[in-house]
Amino acid sequence: MPARVADRKRFDVDDSLCCAPLTESPLSAADAAELAPVLAALGDPVRLRLLSLVAAQGEVCSCNLEAPLGRSQPTVSHHTRVLAEAGLITGERRGKWMWWSIVPGRLAELSRLLGEGAGGSR
Repeated sequence: MPARVADRKRFDVDDSLCCAPLTESPLSAADAAELAPVLAALGDPVRLRLLSLVAAQGEVCSCNLEAPLGRSQPTVSHHTRVLAEAGLITGERRGKWMWWSIVPGRLAELSRLLGEGAGGSR
């Protein structure tokens, strides 16, 4: 069975995020420290687009990310590594390529954390 990226190095991120929704109570220093790398990973436009491509397709090969992102393979690899370290995607090696998918429930957990009222009322 192929090794999953989440099983190697430091990609062993828990599926759940730290805390109550931001709209319910202030973050503790520890919770903010845990959440910051996840939000930082999403703070780059290329990574945000990459995450949306993976989420929309369910599973995608690294080889199919270069053209839509307009980036080289080493750059795609860097961005997928950052997203994997943040626990947002997980990868499985198949031959010479990595296949990426969203960590189940992670985006829903982020949405829960940000809270329905986070955008304010208009």
